[in-house]
Amino acid sequence: MVNSTDFTKRIEQILSYYNLTAAAFAEEIDFNRSTISHLLSGRNKPSLEFVIKLFQKFPEIDKDWLLFGKGNFPTTLQKETPTSDEKTSKAKPPENLDLFSNSKSGANLPVEASANKKVDKIVFFYNDGTFNVYEN
Repeated sequence: MVNSTDFTKRIEQILSYYNLTAAAFAEEIDFNRSTISHLLSGRNKPSLEFVIKLFQKFPEIDKDWLLFGKGNFPTTLQKETPTSDEKTSKAKPPENLDLFSNSKSGANLPVEASANKKVDKIVFFYNDGTFNVYEN
């Protein structure tokens, strides 16, 4: 039988290892954020659907380790570390790229005014994966 407290600790280890927030983890395995929150708080026990989705997204996780605490996580002792070339290429920002000088912008085109057009919906997407929808 799965011990919920120990299972929760192992889920937290997975989040830490992959550097994921609970919300990002929920998105990765296509599960409700509230369900993940309830699992981590100990309110709910893991469902079979949750476990299956977790193993589908992260097949490298040892099933015995997750369910029963037997074995090791991660199964490989070290995460892949980027080479020094990869580190430097990611660290350098591109040098003064002018992305808009040659673009065919609609700024010079006449705008047709229409009394019939009204804004129906505006959606703001944030870099943390959340969004707000404003509807008329």
